[in-house]
Amino acid sequence: MTEAVDWGPIRALARRVLTEGERLALTRKEKALLKRTAAEVGISDSEAKNALATEEGALGLLQEESRRIREGTRRRMDALHRMYQHKDKGDFVSARQEMQDVLEVEVVPHYRAIAQGQLDNMANEP
Repeated sequence: MTEAVDWGPIRALARRVLTEGERLALTRKEKALLKRTAAEVGISDSEAKNALATEEGALGLLQEESRRIREGTRRRMDALHRMYQHKDKGDFVSARQEMQDVLEVEVVPHYRAIAQGQLDNMANEP
């Protein structure tokens, strides 16, 4: 599995900027946070660098990072819930399919690793 991630700071920044309307100040600290988070959510280094060249680009990067985290969290939690329901019924084919469906669309490495780990754990199940 991938190393632990701490998305608290990026979530707080997104809340302040995207929800509360605070201006995105491109300080060295905020740029570093946006760049680090980009890598953690599957955005290339070159794409992140290009986005960070302008305030508008940085805002778009923040929006995309926030979206990937939010949607990936929902997708993962929903799929895990359904997977456990299938497993409880002894339907390991459907349980595995839930994780395979996540892997087909998920771009966030951390969430992909979780889905792959669940698949690996079911490898010896019927």
